Amino acid sequence: MATPSSPELNLHNLKAIKVLGNGAMGTVFLVYNHLTDPTALFPFALKVVEKSCPNAKPDADRRARWEMSVLEKLNQNPHPFLPSLIGCFETEEMIAWAIPFCPGGDLNVLRYNQMDRVFSSSVIRFYLAEIVCALEHLHNMGIVYRDLKPENILIQHSGHVTLTDFDLSRTLAPKSLQSLILSCDEIEFQPEMTKHNVNPNPKQNEKLTRVLTGITREKHHVKLKKAKSARVSPMTRRNISFSKGERSNSFVGTEEYIAPEVVRGNGHDFVIDWWALGVLSYEMLYGSTPFRGKNRKETFGRILMMQPKFNGKPTELTDLIGKLLEKDPTLRLGCNRGACEIKEHPFFSGVRWDLLTEVLRPPFLPSKDDVGLTVDTVGNGINITDYFLKLRELPSPLDSPSRDECGYNVSLTEF
Repeated sequence: MATPSSPELNLHNLKAIKVLGNGAMGTVFLVYNHLTDPTALFPFALKVVEKSCPNAKPDADRRARWEMSVLEKLNQNPHPFLPSLIGCFETEEMIAWAIPFCPGGDLNVLRYNQMDRVFSSSVIRFYLAEIVCALEHLHNMGIVYRDLKPENILIQHSGHVTLTDFDLSRTLAPKSLQSLILSCDEIEFQPEMTKHNVNPNPKQNEKLTRVLTGITREKHHVKLKKAKSARVSPMTRRNISFSKGERSNSFVGTEEYIAPEVVRGNGHDFVIDWWALGVLSYEMLYGSTPFRGKNRKETFGRILMMQPKFNGKPTELTDLIGKLLEKDPTLRLGCNRGACEIKEHPFFSGVRWDLLTEVLRPPFLPSKDDVGLTVDTVGNGINITDYFLKLRELPSPLDSPSRDECGYNVSLTEF
């Protein structure tokens, strides 16, 4: 679904079609500009944070403005697997900004739609390759993402991924940013190998097999429910001096994805994103995260002490996951040369990194039915202001549609 030139955002010109989700800070609506696009041919996502909401997080306004600043930087330095800022507006009651709509939903929803609620090795390879490229771009801009998880990986209309939610990200001074860029330029791409079936529809594989080669399908009959992950709010830890590049001492992230160095409070840098990539890879393969416990304390204890458990014979994918889940950040894959080390791992052998964006038929393509737009939904619409007034009358905030009902949500004081 293409988008026209960036519309001028004015609350009175926007009509909300439906609610896409409720996150830690605010609400995301699917909206359109009824003046420039009366038939809603080009809807976009509008993230809204209430400034005067009784239940609003105390730092929600600051985090919202930070996310918009990151998106503005991405407008100046765009990437196909990262979003852009369409526009923004602010009233006395709310602050809002618009980003492109991704009709395919998030990676967690997509996984749940699979028969075994897991992805094949070839599909994991495709999505991980694009996520690595997105993280590499952010790191080259001096931005550490700090909140990689399936719910923050959206599927564009083209079937490619895009990362979202940058309110927990921050800028760091890399220890040698130029060396990372130069080392990536030296990667030699391997020639094409035997074609394999990646897409459920064999006719859609022609372009994809130019990029992904040497693929074998692995089936894991694991049916585990995705438990709701509690997002951890920023909290400053003790200050530590680091001579090799700047580090952050904030305690942020989503519990099951938090790196050991964050739990310890030893400071962290870009390499925490590679730990999260390892947790994500494990969840895509087995349907559950590797260290989840009965409560936060047990989860953090497992992150610090337990090794990930793998089923069956070792594979290149499990080897990659093991090296990403190295508890010592100085030994973790990606520590020395960033994304370049990960791209060189045998699991990605044969991937044509320069052709990823040219894949016209990724493993899964959103259908028109996924958007759910009808004459009634567009015509009736939702009044954004009225929505928040009614929301305040509810006993508790609405939960994200990509999460299920089980799980836990506790405060930092419990650990």
